Amino acid sequence: MKKIYLDHAATTPVRKEVLEAMRLYFSEKFGNASSLHSFGKDAKEALSKSRKTIAKIINARANEIIFTSGGTESNNLAIKGVAFANRDKGNHIITSKIEHPAILKPCKWLEKQGFKVTYLNVDKYGVVNPKDVEKAITKNTILVSIMHANNEIGTIEPIAEIGKICKKHKILFHTDAVQSFGKLPINVKKMNINLLSASSHKIYGPKGVGMLYVNRKVNIEPILHGGGHEYKLRSGTENVAGIIGFAKAVELATKEMKKEGERQIKLRNKLIKEISKIKDSYLNGHPTFRLPNNINFWFKGVEGESLLLRLDEKGIAASTQSACSSSSLKPSHVLTAIGLSHEQSHGSLRLTLGKENTEQDINHVLEVLPQIINSLRKISPFKW
Repeated sequence: MKKIYLDHAATTPVRKEVLEAMRLYFSEKFGNASSLHSFGKDAKEALSKSRKTIAKIINARANEIIFTSGGTESNNLAIKGVAFANRDKGNHIITSKIEHPAILKPCKWLEKQGFKVTYLNVDKYGVVNPKDVEKAITKNTILVSIMHANNEIGTIEPIAEIGKICKKHKILFHTDAVQSFGKLPINVKKMNINLLSASSHKIYGPKGVGMLYVNRKVNIEPILHGGGHEYKLRSGTENVAGIIGFAKAVELATKEMKKEGERQIKLRNKLIKEISKIKDSYLNGHPTFRLPNNINFWFKGVEGESLLLRLDEKGIAASTQSACSSSSLKPSHVLTAIGLSHEQSHGSLRLTLGKENTEQDINHVLEVLPQIINSLRKISPFKW
C-alpha cells in the first residue's frame, strides 16, 4: 500500500539537495564559527553566505537575520524581546485569537509580568480586520503581532495593510511567517514588517533551525544570555550544518515558488470542490485567500481522531489541528475563534499538500474519504 503524506503543515521531509549541502558541515567543515582558526573561518563564511541567501528572499539585510532553533524560539524572542526592550515606552501588545501557541502563550506569560494584551477577534474565515487593529491601538501600544497565514485553516492575513497602520502609528509590527515563508512572496520593506519569524522544517529543511528577521532599527532584548552570538541577540554556538540546510531549502523554495504554488493550488481546489460534495461538509478558512497547500473541513457527525485513524489505515497521513496541539483534547482555538462549536471543531480535518503529492494521491483520497465518513457517521454518537 502506497503511503500518502498530507501533513506538510506539521513538517516536511528533508530534500536530498539539502542533505547534500549539509553533509560537509557535519564532518570535514565542523568548526565553531566563533573560532579564529581556519575551521572556524570556514564555518563563519558559510553562515555569512546562508544569511545573505535567506535575507534576499524577504528583501532584508544579511545582518538583520538572527538564527534560532525554530519558529517557537523566534516568536518568543520577538514578543518577549520587544516587550522588555521597550517597556519604558509602553506595556500594550496587540495580537489575534488565532495565533500559534508560540505567540499566545508568551503573551499570556507577559500578562503575568504586568503587560496588557489585546486579543483581536477574526471573521468567519479567520481574517483579522485591519480597522480592528487600528481601533485597538493606545498610547501604550508597543507591538502588534499578526501571523501571515494561519497554520490550521490556511487563511492569509492582510499583513501589508496592518503593517501600514503600524508604521503610521510608529508601532513595531511582527508577523509569524512560519507557514508562509518559502510559499508566498514576502517583502519586509513593502509590507512594513519590523520582525518576522520563519522555520526550516516547513520548507524541506532540517528540524531545529529557524530565524528571526529583526529590522536594524528595532531595539530588542535577548532572552538567552551567554556568549553573545548572533549579533548579541541569540547566544549559543550556531547550528552551522542546520543553517546551511535551511539556506539551501530557502534557495530551492524561492526558485520553485511560483510553479509549485500554482500546481498545489490546482490540487487544493480539486480537493475542496470534491470534498464539498460530501453531505454536511464545511470548508474552514477563506475560500480563496488561503495557502496554496491548505485544505481544512469539518464534517457533521464525525469525530476527528477516528477520521484520522481510518485515513491512516488507508495509508493517508493527515491531521485535525496544529501538530503542536494535537495531543490536547481541547477543541482548536482557531476553529472556536471562527465560530465553530466544540462538537464541530472535533470533527475537523486538515490536509496540507507537498511537492511530492500527485493527482493520483488526490484521487485516492477522494475515493476513500467519503466511504470513511459514511462509515463513521453510522456509528457516530453525535446527532446530525
